[in-house]
Amino acid sequence: MRILVLNPNTTASMTEKAAAAARAVAGPGTEIIARNSDRGPASIEGAYDGAMSLPGLLEVIRSTPEADAIVIACFDDTGLDAARCLTDRPVVGIGEAAYHMASLIANKFSVVTTLARSVPVLENNLNRYGLAARCVRVRSSEVAVLELEEPGSTAAARISAEVGRAVAEDRAEAIVLGCAGMTDLAGRLASEHGLPVLDGVTAAVTLVEAMLRLGLRTSRLGGYAPVPAHKLGTA
Repeated sequence: MRILVLNPNTTASMTEKAAAAARAVAGPGTEIIARNSDRGPASIEGAYDGAMSLPGLLEVIRSTPEADAIVIACFDDTGLDAARCLTDRPVVGIGEAAYHMASLIANKFSVVTTLARSVPVLENNLNRYGLAARCVRVRSSEVAVLELEEPGSTAAARISAEVGRAVAEDRAEAIVLGCAGMTDLAGRLASEHGLPVLDGVTAAVTLVEAMLRLGLRTSRLGGYAPVPAHKLGTA
């Protein structure tokens, strides 16, 4: 099976980080195809950036027909519904995958994300997925996405401090890391704080592999009905 790990922003180093995490958990017969958008924002921090990334994201999906499934490697689950209208291949966002997996191993969890402007997007997604009651709080660490790519940055320490506050103040039983750029921190933070810490990239890749083994496809009825051919060139 071939899984497209699609970074909707244009930062190649973040794509490479997500690809490494995906390949570390992928099964022996799984090929990871990692790509990022060629146009749009360098990072996605809130609703405006998400909207600006959509044309590039959809173009990558259209230009990668060899992929059997798609993982959208932005924790905002940017363009998820639009992507599902574009293809009947399974499409999973790393946010929804991490939330669902957290709900299977803990009664309640907290999310530690980047900037405060991203918090409403994540809260809206949790409501939409029916998991808001399982999430104690969405916390911003006030770490900009691109700080995670800077050598010598204090970003990891600040994220760890926010995880500590989530454990102490929220009584969280698990932590979901709210950015694809945090994927390499999950194991270290789990050991440091003594609770499960979930990364959305690895959660989504594992979930998509299971969907493909079950032969599942995206429904073409209702909201995910195919896009009419005359509209496909407008993105």
